[in-house]
Amino acid sequence: MRGALAVRVLRLAAAAGIVLLAAAGCATLPDSDALIERHTAQAARFESARGALTERQNAAVLAGLKGKSGDIDILEKQIVLEQSINDSPLTLGNKVTLLKDGAQTYPAMFAAIRNAKDHVNLETFIIEDDEVGQEFAKLLLEQQRRGVQINMIYDSVGAISTPKAYFDRLIEGGVQVLEFNPVNPVSVVMPWMLNNRDHRKLLVVDGRTVFLGGINISSVYTSGSVVKRNAEPGGNTSPWRDTDLRIEGPVVGEFQKLFLETWQKQKGKPLAQKQYFPPLKAEGKDIVRAVGSTPDDPFSLMYLTLISAIGNAQKQVYLTNAYFVPDAQLLKALTDAAGRGVDVKLILPSHTDSQTAFHAGRSHYEELLKAGVKIHERRGALLHAKTAVVDGVWSTVGSSNLDWRSALDNNEVNAVVLGREFAQQMLAMFAADLAVSDEIDAARWERRSPALRFKEWMARVWGRML
Repeated sequence: MRGALAVRVLRLAAAAGIVLLAAAGCATLPDSDALIERHTAQAARFESARGALTERQNAAVLAGLKGKSGDIDILEKQIVLEQSINDSPLTLGNKVTLLKDGAQTYPAMFAAIRNAKDHVNLETFIIEDDEVGQEFAKLLLEQQRRGVQINMIYDSVGAISTPKAYFDRLIEGGVQVLEFNPVNPVSVVMPWMLNNRDHRKLLVVDGRTVFLGGINISSVYTSGSVVKRNAEPGGNTSPWRDTDLRIEGPVVGEFQKLFLETWQKQKGKPLAQKQYFPPLKAEGKDIVRAVGSTPDDPFSLMYLTLISAIGNAQKQVYLTNAYFVPDAQLLKALTDAAGRGVDVKLILPSHTDSQTAFHAGRSHYEELLKAGVKIHERRGALLHAKTAVVDGVWSTVGSSNLDWRSALDNNEVNAVVLGREFAQQMLAMFAADLAVSDEIDAARWERRSPALRFKEWMARVWGRML
């Protein structure tokens, strides 16, 4: 979600960042082909709640996946690549629940928070002082009074319109609150990095349950029918379409590590001593990897993970994404996949809260359509989801957009899930969105107006700042 004020702040930050980067000659997207080639000479490895599996057990898990899903080349290659670039293991024994929109996500979050016994760690890009934000505040304060430690990280730009009094009330109630990279340089206790934003949406309860995806804390998501806040007369008032996950099982500890690492890097006050890493047992059969990306990494872990998944695909690549501003390597991965016969489908917004990102993405439609990529625009809702499913076995849900900002400037978090059963749920959700989307016809697209072409050209100039 990008409010007008937040977008202006981000553009100013990006413009300042570009000047600095030009002088320093750094912060570019990685050479994905070279990195993938360098990191694929290992054997696939898995972990369970009891620790690393033996070589024989690893082989058995991989054989089981292939047996259920067909001999899909993406499996072993993708597992090897991910484990070589990411410290987070591919963990067995998890239960993953797919949540659609705020109507399913918020009640599940509220229930988990109400049942918390030890602590709640909440990290979000946007938290608004509206009906949903007030409900979160009320519940968090109630739990804090009961002795459940509440720790919160919010992004300074994402919450730039949220009154200071909202956070003061939480702090007075005992909640540990940390502002990520404050816009006000006077408040900064570390080097001022205005362009680095915390775009994650992460909720960890008792170290046993985690929620993540694209959903911020805002009433625009409520029940799938609430109109866009501050809508202008005659403007679009569509509900917001988004996707989240609830995960229980051994992988929750990996997401917990990401929260605590961010707290430490941001110089947050020492946290209360709680059981942040309780013993975890198997809760289901899903195989999950936590993928956390930050600008401190040599390259974006999620960016490279997705590029390689597309490159390994043999049958299908289905992407749903809110902000599509692809670089040359992502474009090449998509067009190459379509060229070798992979069914590549994109579901993108038909309207958005960021017109610049919207038209910048559309400026690439012609090239993609000519290569055989099928593009659909979601109607009837403002699309905010960030998901992918490849070859019916590899899936991801998270906060990462397909734009430069997610790849270079933001803290992001995704879950990668291996398995046919979960992928079938993802495919069903994709099909449901596809049924209420309009396919872009290549011939009609070529006849679009000069005014639209000009908007696309102008937006593309700003591409690196989006």
